[in-house]
Amino acid sequence: MADFLLLTIGSHGDVHPFVGIGRALRERGHTVRLVTNGAFRELVERAGLGFVGIGDAEMFREVQSNPDIWHPSRGPGVVLKHVGETLGMAYDAIAANAGPETIVVGSTLALGARTAAEKLGLAMATVHLAPICIRSSVRLPRLPGVPSLNWLPLWVRQRFWDGADRWFIDPLICPTLNAFRAEKQLPPMSSIQNWWHAPMLTIGLWPEWFFPRQSDYPEQVRLAGFPLYDESDHQSLDEEMEQWLAAGDAPIAFTPGSAMLFGHRFFKSAVDACIRLKRRGLLLTRHAEHLPANLPPSVRHVSFAPFGTLLPKCAAIVHHGGIGTTAQALRAGIPQLIMPMSHDQFDNVAICRGLGVAGAISVRRFEGRRVADRLTKLLGQQSVENACRAVAGRFADDRALDRVCELLEEIHVAVPV
Repeated sequence: MADFLLLTIGSHGDVHPFVGIGRALRERGHTVRLVTNGAFRELVERAGLGFVGIGDAEMFREVQSNPDIWHPSRGPGVVLKHVGETLGMAYDAIAANAGPETIVVGSTLALGARTAAEKLGLAMATVHLAPICIRSSVRLPRLPGVPSLNWLPLWVRQRFWDGADRWFIDPLICPTLNAFRAEKQLPPMSSIQNWWHAPMLTIGLWPEWFFPRQSDYPEQVRLAGFPLYDESDHQSLDEEMEQWLAAGDAPIAFTPGSAMLFGHRFFKSAVDACIRLKRRGLLLTRHAEHLPANLPPSVRHVSFAPFGTLLPKCAAIVHHGGIGTTAQALRAGIPQLIMPMSHDQFDNVAICRGLGVAGAISVRRFEGRRVADRLTKLLGQQSVENACRAVAGRFADDRALDRVCELLEEIHVAVPV
């Protein structure tokens, strides 16, 4: 049996998949510890995994509280600044907890773990949650405010990445990363875009039907499917919520994401849309202070519910386009109205629209009347209903977590003792 040290940086949407992977590895007899921010200690330990902290809950809240984190162009800078601040903590966590046979499994932003594995000679796999994390010139991602560029000749699309590296991505992180690497007597990186894929194994946590493996992906990339962990192992819908769901038509669910601390306008518009539609609504947020003061009887708030249980009981979901919420809605077979803000969300919207299961609305246009209009169109289209049903059927024999475990176990077999 192997010793796995998992490390992820980010919000619940980044931690949940690693908890799911960790539980699956543990059930197969392996030793598993999860390294992440202290805000998630209870979540990790409830799942029966060993916990190693990097940074405290206050550090996590500070990043959450920066309004620029959801800005379409400034958001990546906020995230990469935080990654730079965690380099030393992530490196030290790996160095202190890994033995010579430990296998490190790091998320996209686990650059400190990637550096530690390189310096200490540890086996490592990188896990990416969304297609935008693995660059391709065959199919460029959709970016905020930029129309599709995939009509351009291939050589132009390849130059797109050269410009993105030189002028945007690498200046945000390479100076900090290279200063840290110099401390560890490692050579500087000219770009992170290929380096952040671990050379032994890089796993994409989405299925081939959602976004196929591109012909110019690095050779070590494997696709495994959506992990879909939602805390249902220790949390369920309470009896009162079950009764409310059964007492009327299927509600429309609304969530701006677990890390969103600026949801006041989102929820005000959600309530207005429900009133206009004369539909029941379910507002999902851990931050009740974001809700309107007096909710109508037809609209209910819940701080958290496992999506795998809840969403099949809903008529549709309105959300931010995070890959975890997107995947759960796909499995539930319900239409999605997506309001992307930053990061991978615009690309996830484009993929879902291509599947025929979603519509999009901009942050600027997100107000009750327009949300109601978009939902009316989505819920009234037979083609959308058919596409949702077809996509949900693809999950019938889902074994994504088994596939991730099998790929990681191949590393264990390959590592010399």
